[in-house]
Amino acid sequence: MTSRPPVWAAPALWTVLFGLWGIGRRHSVWRDEAATWLVAQRPTGRIAHTLQHMDAVHGLYYLGMHALFSCFGPGILTLRLPSVLAMAAAAACVAVVGARLGGYRAGLTAGLALPLLPAVQYQLQDGRSYALVVAGAALSTLLLTALLQGRGGTGHWVAYGGVVLVTGLLHWLSLLVLPAHAVTLLWTRAGRMTWARWTGAAAGATAGVLPLILYSRDQAGQVAWIPPLTWHTAIGPAVLLAVGCLLALSTRPRAGRLSVAAVGLPLLAVPQLGLLGLSFVQPVFQDRYVVFSQLGLALLTGAALDAAARAAAPRLPRASRWLVPAVVTVAVAALLPQSLAVRSPGSRVDDVLAVADRVRALRRDGDAVLFVPVFRRDTALISPDAFTGLRDIALTRSPAESGTLGGEEAGPATIRTLTLAERRVLLVTDAAPAGGSAPVARDSAKLAVLREHFTAVADERVRGRRVTVYEHRPAAGPSVN
Repeated sequence: MTSRPPVWAAPALWTVLFGLWGIGRRHSVWRDEAATWLVAQRPTGRIAHTLQHMDAVHGLYYLGMHALFSCFGPGILTLRLPSVLAMAAAAACVAVVGARLGGYRAGLTAGLALPLLPAVQYQLQDGRSYALVVAGAALSTLLLTALLQGRGGTGHWVAYGGVVLVTGLLHWLSLLVLPAHAVTLLWTRAGRMTWARWTGAAAGATAGVLPLILYSRDQAGQVAWIPPLTWHTAIGPAVLLAVGCLLALSTRPRAGRLSVAAVGLPLLAVPQLGLLGLSFVQPVFQDRYVVFSQLGLALLTGAALDAAARAAAPRLPRASRWLVPAVVTVAVAALLPQSLAVRSPGSRVDDVLAVADRVRALRRDGDAVLFVPVFRRDTALISPDAFTGLRDIALTRSPAESGTLGGEEAGPATIRTLTLAERRVLLVTDAAPAGGSAPVARDSAKLAVLREHFTAVADERVRGRRVTVYEHRPAAGPSVN
């Protein structure tokens, strides 16, 4: 009998290769990745100071990236490679879970499918924590599946709780994996001892993450930009759940039996529904916060394709063997436009490096520069050479010193006075005005003085950002009668 390679090997390798393809996104970095880049380069003391003001929910991730930047230096590859490797680990876990519950072919297909899913492709090479969260959710699901199959004892339960804890510290909304796992226990009619051990592990992990949850509530203003729920918001989750149910039904699941459907469908549905429920209290629904639910979709996809191949085997034995490879090939081809798009600079809301290049082309030594809002200063911090010779007249305290991303600026009156003293001013802002809340007083003062006393002589928009060059209009002379 010919031995087969480990079921996890091909999905892991495939995910790494898929993630490395176009990882530089044509030398572009968007605003959230810029936050990682900037905070992770600060000394640990400064990172702790920053977390007191913002992004406490990402604290563990920033510290991990700080260690990587210290070892390998800051760069696009160092920024994004952890996400590629984490998603590869997730694909390996999915393959093992699928194989244990549905057979080798089901597991292999599930592992190969995971990196192809559009939501996963977006996070596959993004310099944020969400791919690591997917890996943590996948590993905890693998541990739970093993325990429900009678593999392992107390040590495995401790490991399960530890993985959920670390994943929760990476992003506490990942704790939505726990109610998904609870539904799996209900589906499989787990015994009292299993429930007791799971409850202990889940409670321990939740207790460990609770201080972070409570502390980050004071920084809720950082997600104030997320719009309230509308029926449009529910379309995406509704489609996902409908597809998941159809895939699950194709495997003919049975209550009381541990199966791919018993694990995959709750993993897909519960986090999506849970985040929708939370958003009735505080609008927080963003796909990336529950991207780990895509693990369930990958598992269900693998099992459904395996079931289709099994059904075709009696009549078309040879063709059934090629069904899964054919479907994967067709999926890769069909998703190629999306795969190319997600690897382009235009796939993100903006590009801090592109706007720095425009500043470099438009600047003159001695010019002043203003940023609206203050967070658009990230482009100057990421590419300081592009701003050589420019004077940041509004800044009074640097971002690192103030524990912020944008730094602290002077008051509106002072900004107005300083701007009036300049001959040329470069304004770096968003290509389109931000919706929602009104601009802060400082930003209003900047825009007002430029509008009233300056003339725009150059205006360029590039990948979500805008650079406008203003020249001071000469004062009107006295009228002559």
